[in-house]
Amino acid sequence: MASEEQCSAPPRWRSISLTHVEYPAGDLTGQVLACMSLLPIAILVGFVTLIVFKRELHTISFFGGLIMNEGLNWLLKHIIREPRPCGGHSAVTTEYGMPSSHSQFIWFFVVYFFLFLYLRMHQTNNARCVELLWRHILSIILMAVALSVSYSRVYLLYHTWGQVIYGGVAGLVMGVVWFFITQEVLTPLFPKMAAWPISEFFLVRDTSLIPNILWFEYTVTRSEARNRQRKLGTKLQ
Repeated sequence: MASEEQCSAPPRWRSISLTHVEYPAGDLTGQVLACMSLLPIAILVGFVTLIVFKRELHTISFFGGLIMNEGLNWLLKHIIREPRPCGGHSAVTTEYGMPSSHSQFIWFFVVYFFLFLYLRMHQTNNARCVELLWRHILSIILMAVALSVSYSRVYLLYHTWGQVIYGGVAGLVMGVVWFFITQEVLTPLFPKMAAWPISEFFLVRDTSLIPNILWFEYTVTRSEARNRQRKLGTKLQ
């Protein structure tokens, strides 16, 4: 009886290493840092979710800046072509490591968020001390996150210190530049963009003139809930 037909040479398989992060087996610190290095993916998912539910032009601009920052990183990597350190990893998105995309991403996000927090959002109630306290606490947390993500790339042998530092500097510069482009160039155009028929169809809105959107949404929602509760109580009498 003829033997079973032999399989042809198997194809060469490659993994999508976007969420594939390796760490030394049995290394708890490495495992924690590997989880930290996945934060850029979580931030991107959060942005997409926020855009879908909020549909606010400044958020869309922030997300657009992140995408352009990633494009710049890809361009720089393929111009410089500096290899990664010898870490023996089975899957990476590219063999080039200069500058670090994780470091550039997280520092763009943190710097832009800092500027948004202290320059874009303004005080709208009387709790000045509380307002400043939570901003400072959030800033410290974000700084710790950025340092942890950057350090994780060196610890896990995906990048050298130089690649991480240059990536952080590139992200910092891009964050500052894009924030002021958004504030000085795009924000004056947001009212017109929000009035476009396609923007009205997709319920895209402009909140640029509202200094603290969180406080505004809180007060408006609370006021509307009280009005509806009062009307409902009147009907039941």
